[in-house]
Amino acid sequence: MSKLAIVTGASTGIGHATAHTLLRDGFDVISLARRRCDVPGVVSLQADLTEPLAADVRTTLLDTCKDRQQIAIVHSAGWLAGDSAQSISLEALDRAFAVNVTAPAMLNALLIPHLPVSSSIVFVSSTLGTKAVPGALSYAVSKHAVDGLMQAPCQDLAGSGVHTACVAPGFTNTQMLRDHVGNDPQILAGIASGVTFNRLIEPAEIAATIAFCIDNPVINGAIIHANLGQIER
Repeated sequence: MSKLAIVTGASTGIGHATAHTLLRDGFDVISLARRRCDVPGVVSLQADLTEPLAADVRTTLLDTCKDRQQIAIVHSAGWLAGDSAQSISLEALDRAFAVNVTAPAMLNALLIPHLPVSSSIVFVSSTLGTKAVPGALSYAVSKHAVDGLMQAPCQDLAGSGVHTACVAPGFTNTQMLRDHVGNDPQILAGIASGVTFNRLIEPAEIAATIAFCIDNPVINGAIIHANLGQIER
């Protein structure tokens, strides 16, 4: 019997770092993403999280869950658009909810019946799950929903031995953030100046926080703010 981690969005960013960390910690790791995860030893299943999982992907996931002593589901995939209250489109809002909310909810529904005692469901949210900044409306709204999506199964799974947690990263050095600011080093430096450590968070730091949540069921129904201390102005 062994440990299994299913990580969405493991081809890049926080998901990629999490796959590496959990593999090192003795988990078999499955990546669910549009692109292949290049971490040696990770099994990559191709999936577009805006669509229902293909039948062969569902079958592989369920077969791999058999006879496990511990399963961790890590919802790391995310989608960020540069929209606002004035520019929001139905397409952007639908896509944000499809990736950030609907896909995790449906993956949970598929896998929860197969989770043994000591398993966990960890969501990667954001500081924008509890507040907002200009120019990220659909992302902020969907991440607010993620916090609820974590707390609801905490209640639904009471007594099962399965715990849930939400890690809310601050500004993390990922391609998604760099793309969002147009890879502008001055903007990135300005963002870093708003953190008490005057730097961006590294994905490996968030991965370590996720691993901590997986191994500590006392973190159940809880949001962990992993942001290096944001300076409030």
